[in-house]
Amino acid sequence: MVVRAKELAHLLQGTVDGNPEEQVSQFAKIEEAQKGSLSFFANPKYESFVYTTKASILLVANDFKLAQPIEATLIRVADPYSALAMLLDEFGKAQMTKKSGVSKWAAIPDDAKIGNNSFIGDFVSLGKGVTIGEDVCIESNVSIGDNVNIGDGTILMAGVKIGHGCSLGQHCLLHAGVVIGSDGFGFAPQADGSYKKVSQVGKVLIEDEVEIGANATIDRGSIGDTVIRKGVKLDNLVHLAHNVEVGENTVIAAQTGVAGSTKIGKNCMIGGQVGIVGHIRIADGTKINAQSGVSKSIEEPNMVVTGSPAFSYASALRAQAVFRRLPDIEKQIAELSSILKK
Repeated sequence: MVVRAKELAHLLQGTVDGNPEEQVSQFAKIEEAQKGSLSFFANPKYESFVYTTKASILLVANDFKLAQPIEATLIRVADPYSALAMLLDEFGKAQMTKKSGVSKWAAIPDDAKIGNNSFIGDFVSLGKGVTIGEDVCIESNVSIGDNVNIGDGTILMAGVKIGHGCSLGQHCLLHAGVVIGSDGFGFAPQADGSYKKVSQVGKVLIEDEVEIGANATIDRGSIGDTVIRKGVKLDNLVHLAHNVEVGENTVIAAQTGVAGSTKIGKNCMIGGQVGIVGHIRIADGTKINAQSGVSKSIEEPNMVVTGSPAFSYASALRAQAVFRRLPDIEKQIAELSSILKK
């Protein structure tokens, strides 16, 4: 697909700085782009590539000032990264072949309800009482339990498993291998040292426009439900335990684990390999740096925390500065002790 700079600028509500007739047909990283490619500049670390890139069109911020002449045509936008995301989404839609129909190798019970223009691939298994909305795409080898509801426009990639009674909203995307509604980790210790399984009778409720990365797992509630609110984005290999709640538009990076009954607010950003204990609350707008361990509630909104146990990012930086000076501080203390003794 070939598109001109002026057409891109119109779509992105940006302005052209250069040749409005410049054409591109592919995307590329700024350091690797060749003629006919579109790239973007958003991270200051890559500014040197602005002047060496072979990209034909470059997305930049409105306030970006050139330090020297360049070959590329610029499209100035409010947020280059968001503009790129929009273009990639539009390109993906244009490339996607619309699927519809039900595979003859799918197992569909008589009482299943399937909306118009939906696709069900090979070896999909639906339980009793399943309801599937319109324009849903279910790829091969997906297993869906009894009485599951799936909203319009939702996409389930190959190998997704959804347990009985769970619900997915509209326009969700679950990548390959996602498991929704597995049992929560509930075992009661017995007098003889063994453990008795505690039945998990709740569900998982997922609202609209949620994206869940490959091989992520979300446990059903023990009593009550595990709830993922609208617009949440989960990376690959994220685990949410029973009765966890995640607020609107929160994003969680890969290999993060959240223990049972923890309530995470809206608009939070949680880095990779974060561990969060159970039965605590994380306030709206919290940012948790990668590999942090959160052992108690974060009550103040919009805090940035780091470390294990996690605490204020600003305090952590001061503590790190002191830690680096410990040998000098130890020497000073020894000298002061010597003076005091004299």
